[in-house]
Amino acid sequence: SVALAARVEVNWEVGHVIVNRDGHITRRAVGVNGHLPIPPVYATVGDTLLLKVCNKLDVPTTVHAHGIFQNGTNYLDGAGMVTQCGIPPGANFTYEYYLHQTGTFWLHGHYNHQNTDGLRTPLVILDRDKTQLPMQYDDEMLISMEDWYPTEFLERMKEVLNPNVPFPPPTTFPYGLINGIDGNITQTITFEPGKRYRIRLINIGSTEWYKFSIPGHKLNVIEADGIYSEPLEVDGLNLGPGQRYSVVVQALDTDEYNYIFNATLYANFVPHIPGLNPRYYTGLVQYKKGASIKSIERSSDEELVWLNDINLRSFEQYPAMPVSRTYNTAAGSKKYSDKLTRAILYKEPYLSPPIIPTLYTAISTGDLALNDTIYGPQTGALVIREGEVIEIEMQNPTEIDHAMHLHGHVFQVTEYGPAGNSSEVNAPPAKVMTYDGWPMRRDTFVVPAFHYIKVRFLADNPGVWMFHCHMDIHFALGLAVTFVEAPDVLQKTQTIPDAMKDMCLRQGLKVMGNGAGNNGFDLA
Repeated sequence: SVALAARVEVNWEVGHVIVNRDGHITRRAVGVNGHLPIPPVYATVGDTLLLKVCNKLDVPTTVHAHGIFQNGTNYLDGAGMVTQCGIPPGANFTYEYYLHQTGTFWLHGHYNHQNTDGLRTPLVILDRDKTQLPMQYDDEMLISMEDWYPTEFLERMKEVLNPNVPFPPPTTFPYGLINGIDGNITQTITFEPGKRYRIRLINIGSTEWYKFSIPGHKLNVIEADGIYSEPLEVDGLNLGPGQRYSVVVQALDTDEYNYIFNATLYANFVPHIPGLNPRYYTGLVQYKKGASIKSIERSSDEELVWLNDINLRSFEQYPAMPVSRTYNTAAGSKKYSDKLTRAILYKEPYLSPPIIPTLYTAISTGDLALNDTIYGPQTGALVIREGEVIEIEMQNPTEIDHAMHLHGHVFQVTEYGPAGNSSEVNAPPAKVMTYDGWPMRRDTFVVPAFHYIKVRFLADNPGVWMFHCHMDIHFALGLAVTFVEAPDVLQKTQTIPDAMKDMCLRQGLKVMGNGAGNNGFDLA
């Protein structure tokens, strides 16, 4: 009930810290209150979360609540220079989130890719009524996984954007962190015989994938990206950057043995080098202190059942929506006259940051806001109408997987199939796979190498919403577009708070006008 709702206050002083998180490299990072990792944030559905940010960096910062819809509060989405100007150095700002969703989410920096340097942590929104879940369980635990690079993101980007260095530059191999610490010293998880456990799994990394399993146990998937599914039993899961799952695990009936869990950090688009890619991490599943570890012969991946998200069925049995129109997109790249290679998703690369937050253009330009051109080519703006069902067909004819995230919505995942020429890497063509019954909904999907994917979402949340690759190098290279949703409705229903406008004005940034901060179609 509303009477049970709480105001949960979290104070973040965001600043630089010097850390050695992986047991190998000491480097500068972005932490909170002088520390890394940042503690997970817990709240309950119906609560109001007040995230009070004090920026002690020497550059602006923002925070995005990944997976939170922000219905009616698009200006709190946290996408830097898309829905707000950055919080200036030395300034304070409070994000006030009204938590109407339940599930597994995360908070992360969304300005200059500060999430890759440490500004990231899980956000768990608990259910009040646990009797209506897909499966009942006795207790729950959280396992967050991330990749950690030896150098700061902007240093890596300098190399990527150096026209005198061959593209792509030499591969840098990250280390793995589990629950914020070196994956080689992973904390024990404890099972009691006969009990059921919900394990929330999150990949809060910036580039690479994780593969998770508990040999000797089955995993029953009940959630993907904050949306419940009918239980589906698998042996293991792959998580791309930004993806989350909940699995329910039935503990065994005896405490005779302890077991291990596997969390393997890998990328199939960089060289396979033993000890570097993949990196194998394990942790103890303890039934009884001091018990021996059960020896289980390692199975090949081909012998195990791995989750494919199109096999999940929506627990709420929400039917497939009829499509209003389709955007045909493709993961690609192009070398420009400045000798730099940039990524393209639709027509042109997304160039960050825009001169004015795109949301402010949508609210301040009247009827012109319905025209894609008004936002400038650097934003990749696509104007859509309220109530439309938008289908995105994304072709990936490359040998690189892509993890794609849409702010403010969830997709229905409806189809996978072959794209490009997989024989280039001696792989068979992908099979066409379609949903069965009620398509699963989620906010971050993976389109594998040499595959296409079809997804749908309902335009029921007026605002400006990014659709981008969650592999931060690709995002920074331009693999993104901006959906400008129902700007005519937006202008009547939302107003930018004065405190947010003031943050722009303090930095000499405009709060009205087209994509260049000018009037009309003058984009000079």
